[in-house]
Amino acid sequence: MVANSIIQGDCRQILGTVRPDSISACIADPPYNYEFIGRKWNAEEIRRRCDRIKGDESKTLVKNIPYGSGLAGGVRNANWYKRNRENIVDYGEWCFQWAQPLYTCLKRGAFVLVFNSTRTVAHVQIALERAGFYARDMLAWRRHSGIPKGFNGNQMKEREADHSWEGWHSCLRNEWEAICVLQKPLINNYPETLKKTGVGLMHAENGEGFASNIIEGISNRGKTNDENTHCTVKPLDLMKRLVELVTPPGREHIVLDPFAGSGTTLLAAHELGRSYLGIELVDEYCEIARRRLSGVSDRPRQTTSAKPTEKLLF
Repeated sequence: MVANSIIQGDCRQILGTVRPDSISACIADPPYNYEFIGRKWNAEEIRRRCDRIKGDESKTLVKNIPYGSGLAGGVRNANWYKRNRENIVDYGEWCFQWAQPLYTCLKRGAFVLVFNSTRTVAHVQIALERAGFYARDMLAWRRHSGIPKGFNGNQMKEREADHSWEGWHSCLRNEWEAICVLQKPLINNYPETLKKTGVGLMHAENGEGFASNIIEGISNRGKTNDENTHCTVKPLDLMKRLVELVTPPGREHIVLDPFAGSGTTLLAAHELGRSYLGIELVDEYCEIARRRLSGVSDRPRQTTSAKPTEKLLF
């Protein structure tokens, strides 16, 4: 197996086949906690929801919360909180399962950037720390957000003529998305690590000054694409900024995305002159990523399923 590949399968198994200490950076956008419950979750389900709202003037579409999960509503009784807590514990354990082999395949000093919701990102960070990574920072991607869905205190006025809760709400408008920053431990210090592995520092200075841990000016409202059915496509400009932040220039550096989706991170790495390795569970998303990358030179050499006994040599 070579670099610039997209591999179909479960990253928990495939990461264990990657050669140790071969990856320069990992940028991951895994399913968030509320997507994790054992419900059907694939491209077919997303298309079904999109078809339901055709002709609907409200254009209401919830693409990232599985039906029947109980997390989008329901009575907040003891069973609801118990189910919610069990889901969080299971999610943290699942993160730990892929973080362990991820730790092995990264170079010493390599960074890991993981997207997650503001509600559950702490559990992701803890899972990766359990696997051996060192927590470094938390990036905030400031993006557009509409009015939150939740319980509005104004309903008390309508239901019970109680005006005292006017202006109160069950949640705030969520204007940022979390990206936890972790690092595989150095080899004694930065100079020694840089000399031996070629990674370990962030590209924090550019023509605009010193980089902040708040990312602004990149909208999450990009052009729609009917051919890309993935439900959580990140902006290409955002992924390019992250690739440049933690990966030195050069094709010898491989950017790994173990939840490649429709391939935005891989495309960003390629356009910036880095190599990439993508892993994706859903066949259809692998095909979308392949098509997106086929329009550029040095397209992905293969989209395949890896055998657990094979080592991916770069």
